[in-house]
Amino acid sequence: MSVRTPSLSRRDDGETAGAAAQSRRSAPAQSAPVSRAKPGAIVNALSIDVEDYFQVTALSERVGRDDWPQYALRVERNTDAILGLLGERRIAATFFVLGWVAERCPALVRRIADAGHEIGSHGYSHVRVHEQDAGAFTADIEKTRSLLEDIAGVPVRGYRAASFSLSPDMAWAYRALWNCGYRYSSSLHPIRHDLYGAPDAPRRPFAPAAEVPITEIPVSTLDLLGRRLPCGGGGYFRLLPYAASRWAIRRLHRSENVPCVFYFHPWEIDPQQPRVSGLSAKSRFRHYTNLGAMQPKLAHLFTDFAWSRIDKVYDSVIPA
Repeated sequence: MSVRTPSLSRRDDGETAGAAAQSRRSAPAQSAPVSRAKPGAIVNALSIDVEDYFQVTALSERVGRDDWPQYALRVERNTDAILGLLGERRIAATFFVLGWVAERCPALVRRIADAGHEIGSHGYSHVRVHEQDAGAFTADIEKTRSLLEDIAGVPVRGYRAASFSLSPDMAWAYRALWNCGYRYSSSLHPIRHDLYGAPDAPRRPFAPAAEVPITEIPVSTLDLLGRRLPCGGGGYFRLLPYAASRWAIRRLHRSENVPCVFYFHPWEIDPQQPRVSGLSAKSRFRHYTNLGAMQPKLAHLFTDFAWSRIDKVYDSVIPA
């Protein structure tokens, strides 16, 4: 199956062009559900942000980084469940791993890489880019990339900022990423949101810094009737009916002929996770709603559409 890839633009929205070979790992044929994706369908980019439930921004009002060691890890069992779902369907994905998690679960990182998935960096301790100066940011991304490469034994080329906290005007951060060995970022969600988002940013892969050829690959959105709608996963996928996401991804394919860049977290498939007390109503709603529905939704998503790693889907626009 070929992988359709968008052309790279500089601070604008490009059209699809070219194709890149897709690598697939083997899985037992008898356990693989039948895909409903049509032959020759657009192959979408699937990513997982590997962090534990107590590390997310929505809970930071009650859980500080100094508190993290007090919490029992659930990220390994949840990520292993995701690896099982992907293995059954012979899907490869990109896993953006938090360095803090990698230090405590090195065998998990090796299992992800050994299964044929791409290892990317999610930074070390989920600090948003704008909360760091250039020196601290550079130290963070260097430490995390070196840690992940030492554990997994594979190159780490991709980066995703905590809470999508990179923006097109942060050329200094993109220069730092390039100089530290990264070749692409998927750190923009071009929507309006109270915790993150760059609603005026390009929606397609673009070159965010004139001085270096690094590529930014935004999470997918859909422009409809003058409004920009999210269709790339996260809480929107968990909170809304599955039919809404399926419609939006199909619309993106039909109207723009581009892949969907999609993401979710391991904690989102874990309805048994402990509840953190003292959260605001908004944070409780965002974090805990529909956790039990997430895994069945993902099963439909993985069957209805074709998926692969970010670096394979966008091979033609990621510099060597």
